[in-house]
Amino acid sequence: MKEELKDIMDEEAKCLGKLLELLNLQHDYILKKDVFKLESIIEDIEKCNKTIAKAEVKRRAITKGRAMSEVIKELHSDDLEDSYINVKNILRSLTIQKDTNEMILKQGIAYTGKILNIINPNRPNTTYNSLGKIGK
Repeated sequence: MKEELKDIMDEEAKCLGKLLELLNLQHDYILKKDVFKLESIIEDIEKCNKTIAKAEVKRRAITKGRAMSEVIKELHSDDLEDSYINVKNILRSLTIQKDTNEMILKQGIAYTGKILNIINPNRPNTTYNSLGKIGK
């Protein structure tokens, strides 16, 4: 069980590393405002997510849904613990990169919205009054 779990954790770490590379690439495309490359990378990210999900399902099947920290304590395996720590560190990096990409995109959208409001400000709705004349 130790070796099988370690292999799954290493596979998961490899896939998470690939996802981190893709998110870094996405970050570069966001900064360069390269919309076409940004759109093309989405499919690769989805494939990577599916691979990670499959590895996670395998891991949960072996551990029977228990927490990994609990399983590691029971098995007393330094190699398994190192793999687990590696996965946790990659997950932290992924979270930071995802949040950064998301924040940059939101700022870009807000900036674009403000520029559009400057170019074409909202005009108040005009309505007709009881005499049939346009009122403001």
